[in-house]
Amino acid sequence: MRESVCVLGGDLRQVTVKKLLEEEGFKVFGIGISEEEFLLDDIKKAEILILPIPVSGDGITLNAPFSKSKINLSEITARIDKNCLVLGAKMPKDMENDLKSKQIAYIDYFEREELIIKNAIPTAEGVIEIALSEMPITLFESRVLVIGYGRVGKVIAEKFKALGSEVCVSARKCADFAWIKEKGMKAIHTESLENEVSKFDLVINTVPAKILDEKVLKNVRNDALILDVASKPGGVDFEVAKKLGKNVIWALSLPGKTAPITSGKIIKETIMNILSETEV
Repeated sequence: MRESVCVLGGDLRQVTVKKLLEEEGFKVFGIGISEEEFLLDDIKKAEILILPIPVSGDGITLNAPFSKSKINLSEITARIDKNCLVLGAKMPKDMENDLKSKQIAYIDYFEREELIIKNAIPTAEGVIEIALSEMPITLFESRVLVIGYGRVGKVIAEKFKALGSEVCVSARKCADFAWIKEKGMKAIHTESLENEVSKFDLVINTVPAKILDEKVLKNVRNDALILDVASKPGGVDFEVAKKLGKNVIWALSLPGKTAPITSGKIIKETIMNILSETEV
């Protein structure tokens, strides 16, 4: 069983992961998760390497906001032992290909179903927090459109309904329409957004595809708020939205901003599940 764990880079979520894994009995050391000096060569000691969400923001350097020094991804891969298990999220393709060429095992924990479902809760709470601070009206009786009825969309829609909002959800599948109506919400087809979007005070997109294009954005009310929680490339044509004077917020990585400790716990639980399944 692997015991030596390196938590490399990241924010308070990674700090929480380190603490919780230490409590599980692992021998854990951190690199680039504080302002403390570090030796990159220590990566060679790791049997398990845990990278942050996302691994990198620019595809070149590690996502390490607490570190005084920039760490190049190439410097990391050059030091990983061939028997190390690498766990990360949204890793740049070049780095992933580098690991593959060296036959180093890599698992993207962000693709795990349990993490996505659990992360939907702090995401929804983050959306509520932003809506409360940015809108001049109460959420109670506000007209809210949620675009997409996946795992995140479901939680967001139900949270707003519980607050007394008039919630409508756009989807494409007949099964989704049935579930939306069963939950007491209105359902519309995503293809009809152009004609329906003017009815809403708040538009929340959860789909990582350009749903809110110029045709749709033209009909969004100027006093409405658009919140995009979809991962890159997002679901809004931001240039067009700016040109049209629409109020848009691209709220990326809400779990890490809204509830980083809870998010860290979710990551740790997911990692433990992975280790259990891979029998390491």
